[in-house]
Amino acid sequence: MTVIVVNKRGVFMQGYKISTDHNDLDFEVIYSFISNSYWAKDIPRVTLQKALENSLCFGVYKDSGEQVGFARLITDRATFAYLADVFILDSYRGVGLSKWLMSHLVDHPDLQGLRRMMLATNDAHGLYAQYGFEAIKNPEILMQIWQPDVYNNFL
Repeated sequence: MTVIVVNKRGVFMQGYKISTDHNDLDFEVIYSFISNSYWAKDIPRVTLQKALENSLCFGVYKDSGEQVGFARLITDRATFAYLADVFILDSYRGVGLSKWLMSHLVDHPDLQGLRRMMLATNDAHGLYAQYGFEAIKNPEILMQIWQPDVYNNFL
């Protein structure tokens, strides 16, 4: 049975660990989830591998080493970070792992003092709001190059 211990900053889980060591990542678990997600459907394996190699990645693992969650930050670790590809596998949801992951992420030493941390989500606004994320107050200052079908060019 998993025991949940709550502190003032978030949820900490007995029986699980979070690691930023790229050697711990299970690429097959990550690719299986992300390549079927609404935000990166059909992403080529080589593209995702490159993204992971160039990001600060957080893996959530059972004590046995099995990966059950993930998040990555595209960041210079000084001024800016973009949070992407956050997930907890379906069978591990509902026990506080996403809150624990977010708590660990926002408290990470390399992410302190950033001027801006951003993300985009269709469905998890409530989770991210608990960790200080809010709607853009002045979206007119932001611009983007948006290529939603870019992965189809690889097929």
